[in-house]
Amino acid sequence: METKYLIIGSSHAGLSAADEIRIEDPDGSLTMVSMEDCLPYSPTVLPYIVSGKVAAEKIYLRDDQYFKNKNITFLKGKKVVKVDTQASKVTLDDGNVIGYEKVLIATGSEPTLPPIPGLKESKYHVLRTMKDAQEINKAAEQAKSAVILGTGLVGMHAAEGLAEKGLKVDVIRGRRPAVLPNYFDKASMQMIHKVFLDHGIGCNLDNQVASVEPGAGEKAKIVLKNGNAIDADMLVVGTGVRSRMDFFTNVTPQMEEGILVDDMMRSSVENVWAAGDVAQALDFFSGKKELNAILPDAFEQGKIAGASMAGNPEALAAVEGLCKEEGFCYNGGVSMNTFNFYGNRSFAVGQSLIEDDKDYVIDVHADVDSCFYQKFVFKGNYLVGAIGINSSLDPGVIMNIIRRKVNMKDKVGDFINHPLNVSRRLMWDSWRGVAKV
Repeated sequence: METKYLIIGSSHAGLSAADEIRIEDPDGSLTMVSMEDCLPYSPTVLPYIVSGKVAAEKIYLRDDQYFKNKNITFLKGKKVVKVDTQASKVTLDDGNVIGYEKVLIATGSEPTLPPIPGLKESKYHVLRTMKDAQEINKAAEQAKSAVILGTGLVGMHAAEGLAEKGLKVDVIRGRRPAVLPNYFDKASMQMIHKVFLDHGIGCNLDNQVASVEPGAGEKAKIVLKNGNAIDADMLVVGTGVRSRMDFFTNVTPQMEEGILVDDMMRSSVENVWAAGDVAQALDFFSGKKELNAILPDAFEQGKIAGASMAGNPEALAAVEGLCKEEGFCYNGGVSMNTFNFYGNRSFAVGQSLIEDDKDYVIDVHADVDSCFYQKFVFKGNYLVGAIGINSSLDPGVIMNIIRRKVNMKDKVGDFINHPLNVSRRLMWDSWRGVAKV
């Protein structure tokens, strides 16, 4: 099989790339390969399938008619096991080979396991694919207790979802003694931690797992470093992920934690692009190339990659020097994570973890009793980070204020006192091209 454009991966990055390719090139042959045997969906909704808040059939981002209308060959349930960049061919797990002119790697990330004795020999679950969510739900039907290893987004989502199914749930920390340590500061973490404790989740942050002893079927004994042990009917591991990129042969793109890309999502190999969780791209603040595995970045990177793949090379070279001003190139990733838990809504955007730094102005309003927290981080006249728990602010608006480098001049105080109204006005002026308050 031969195709002009090949997209490996079918979530937000791959789909936005496909849409952009079809704008630039309506007729070029386009093939999308997904290792999952279902229509495209957003991985961010998997925890809500476990909790039962969303039916699996309602989460799909595209239907069969979309691929027909766009003239896209969609191959589902086919895993790419080899990418030969010299021959411009990929090999699937069923042995079939696809030749391509240009390829986009949008394969996302995969779970990693901590080096805990006995873990690999035990029955455990991860939550990264639709199949994972279905297997967790099936195991939960027969279980009365569960242990979650890891206090990141996956672990805490899984804890709430399984507790709502009636299981007794214990969460064991990973490397750091905190809840959601990569996303929230100390005060907001403590507030979130308290909510889980109040809902009966065993969430002891003073201990780590020493070993795991496999039991019959799904059962396992989790031995802690203090010598205590927890018997569980099922074990879920959510301690980290890595980019899915171990399929290259011959000439490989430059890689570190992900595939290194430029501001048009091009890798070091001429006809290979990357976007989404697998792409190590420019960071907005540091200017270095880093992974920023969030949905908005995946969508934007895919859109830029698709335009770059399908655009006229000479025209792209001519405008590349101006593209940053026009918003065509990637201007750098800004972290943004949202977390809804037990009826509470939280978010963290940008450099939100900064504390006690003389180069920044930090404003915090908190009310533990009502589970309210709002933090702003400013550098000069510019907002660079924010955290909210049950705040009325829109994290998307906050992120755009940061990315557009909206100069607040002497209005920082107004923003602190009336953040909802001022943020809306700032964005309105920014959309109109007027950078003023």
